[in-house]
Amino acid sequence: MNLFGVLTINGSALTAERQRAELVASNLANQETTRTPEGGPYRRQHVVFGTWRPSKGTFARLLERFGDIYARGVRVERVVQDPAPPVRRFDPSHPDADAQGYAAYPAINPIEEMVNLMGAARAYQLNAAATQATKSMIQQSLEILR
Repeated sequence: MNLFGVLTINGSALTAERQRAELVASNLANQETTRTPEGGPYRRQHVVFGTWRPSKGTFARLLERFGDIYARGVRVERVVQDPAPPVRRFDPSHPDADAQGYAAYPAINPIEEMVNLMGAARAYQLNAAATQATKSMIQQSLEILR
């Protein structure tokens, strides 16, 4: 694989991790949301990562006979809702409380969400560092050619 392919992979991973961090932030922001347009409390969401491969033209398919020149990458394949049932809290004064006085709240653990956010931030940092290292290698290889 060439160094520009590595940049493609790192770029796709940076985009996927950014989307993951945004989704975690949305989960944290909605941890007290008891009513959504769909009805019921907010449902925690997760990202599912998958592989990504850029589309290839005729010339790329011809060159591929000499090796795997097209880089693969990471993409957010889909966003899924957590199947965990809502948490019921006794709050008879809440406007969404049922006849027994319980309101349904999202099943979101802020500690777990913070760990997920830290993981996304760390993965983003590592991919950014890998991008910088790759750029450095490209620059050094250009210096050799001078």
